[in-house]
Amino acid sequence: MSQSHQQPALSKCPGCEEPPVAGDLFCGACGYDLSAVPARPDDRPTMAITVPPAAPAGEAVRWPTAEETDSSDVPAPVVRPADVPGTDSGGRPLTGPDTPDAESGPDAESGPGAASPSGPVRTGGPDSAAARVRHDDRADPGGAEASGDFALAAPDPRAPEHAAALAAAPAPGAKVCVACRSGRVDADGYCENCGHAQPRERDHMEQELDAVAAVSDRGLRHHRNEDSFAVSSTALPDGSPAVVAIVCDGVSSASRPDEASAAAASAANEALLESLPRGAHPQQAMHEAIVAASEAVNALAREPAGAREHDAHRHQNAPACTLVGAIMAGGLLIVGWVGDSRVYWVPEDRTQPTARLTEDDSWAAQMVAAGLMNEAEAYADERAHAITGWLGADAYELEPHTAAFKPDRPGLVVVCTDGLWNYAESAEEMAAAVPADAREQPLHAARALVGHALDGGGHDNVTVALLPFAVRPQGAGSACDTV
Repeated sequence: MSQSHQQPALSKCPGCEEPPVAGDLFCGACGYDLSAVPARPDDRPTMAITVPPAAPAGEAVRWPTAEETDSSDVPAPVVRPADVPGTDSGGRPLTGPDTPDAESGPDAESGPGAASPSGPVRTGGPDSAAARVRHDDRADPGGAEASGDFALAAPDPRAPEHAAALAAAPAPGAKVCVACRSGRVDADGYCENCGHAQPRERDHMEQELDAVAAVSDRGLRHHRNEDSFAVSSTALPDGSPAVVAIVCDGVSSASRPDEASAAAASAANEALLESLPRGAHPQQAMHEAIVAASEAVNALAREPAGAREHDAHRHQNAPACTLVGAIMAGGLLIVGWVGDSRVYWVPEDRTQPTARLTEDDSWAAQMVAAGLMNEAEAYADERAHAITGWLGADAYELEPHTAAFKPDRPGLVVVCTDGLWNYAESAEEMAAAVPADAREQPLHAARALVGHALDGGGHDNVTVALLPFAVRPQGAGSACDTV
């Protein structure tokens, strides 16, 4: 009978490496055919690399001599240091007849046949050759020349090319970009060089005179400041002082509201500075100033057709604004207004009553005056701030409001837009927001009031003017309403 070939015993299955059961022809785990014994791999054993023993002190290490041919009896290639271009850690070439590093190795050669190095690759990083050259040049002035590299130095402002750049800068008086500091600012408010949008001059304005201070701010939500103000002082015919504050608020739903408020404030201020010194009664002067402001705003709607190409609807929606003003002259306090900007009286003695001296030209005020709503209901309505009086070519009818008061105690006059009084609506709330030292530091107090509105949300432009009022001696001035 025939005999089967004896297979070598396996300690584990070649397929799944599980130990097989003695006598099995197939693996019970994976089904591998245990009779098919894999052939012995034809590889080469790993040989240990022997390192020459350390040489005694003072003696060089003796390396074994390299074979002159490889395993195929082909002459082995020999690469010498002079054949490989490169640089050392100082940026100097490794090859060449004058290079110490190239001569230090046992196989280094020099002479006419040595290869010349190619320049190093500059990566620009802190460890790059260019960076190392700059460092080495400070210690060795000849380092850059020896390495064939170039030292990278900061531009010298005294260099001729830099002087030429300064000569090409915008002429004195021209606006220079706040970003690049070299480009000229175009009429549209953008830098011609880098395109950076420039901050508007009216975004935040401050002015202080001896007896009046005003601050105006764009706020946190509006893209521009549509408020404007004018403060000034002059003298009456008898030599006594007269102080003026005009505050205007552009109507955002109208075209060019920022231009309307600026034109109104400037026109009203100029009218008062012309009429008060020649002896006009302050209350009549205020009335005439509001009329002059209205004419200035109306003139914006009558500009030539090509004057404002960017605003195609200026005739259908004429520029408009509100106005409120105060005059302190001859012991009197004169206020005038059209719209919903306000004047408050805050006595120096905060225990005394405060007062609001103006009545809004607004939907809410009309509802309250007609008895149709109480004040809380009217100002909670979404139509509350719809104005019923304004300056502009499309106003129904100009009705300037003026009033005269004769305060019997010192205090502070607060002239402001609704961007402030929306966050301190009642006279008591406004008095609480006014700093205690407002009469001594009106500009500081005006800044604090603007900050009060910004802290409250800053939904609108904020403008406030403060006039500290001092009581004149008894017997001076005419008798008017007492605050």
